[in-house]
Amino acid sequence: QVQLVESGGGLVQAGGSLRLSCAASGRTFSRSAMGWFRQAPGKEREFVAGISSTSISTFYADSVKGRFTISRDNAKNTVYLQMNSLKPEDTAVYSCAVKTNSGSYYSGRSYDYWGQGTQVTVSS
Repeated sequence: QVQLVESGGGLVQAGGSLRLSCAASGRTFSRSAMGWFRQAPGKEREFVAGISSTSISTFYADSVKGRFTISRDNAKNTVYLQMNSLKPEDTAVYSCAVKTNSGSYYSGRSYDYWGQGTQVTVSS
């Protein structure tokens, strides 16, 4: 079984920063691409960022490009999401997931093994 545990969420003012972490266990993390998704109340889950197993390739939603950075440390079985210049519209529950097929990084259907999520709230 794969377990993913997110941390680092919280309340921050607009313009502030947060760094989310996702610790993985139970699978060969270093061979797996990973992704971050978010879901705001009343909205569908949306792709935020993805990273290949070796960190060579990264992918971002247009809404976060230039503000968020995804990275990983395979020695620590952890993937990170550095979020800068946060906006109220970034408020959501953020979840990480393991990419398990060759589909698009941008589609949730390409992922399995989701974490429970961490709440990010950005005040104006």
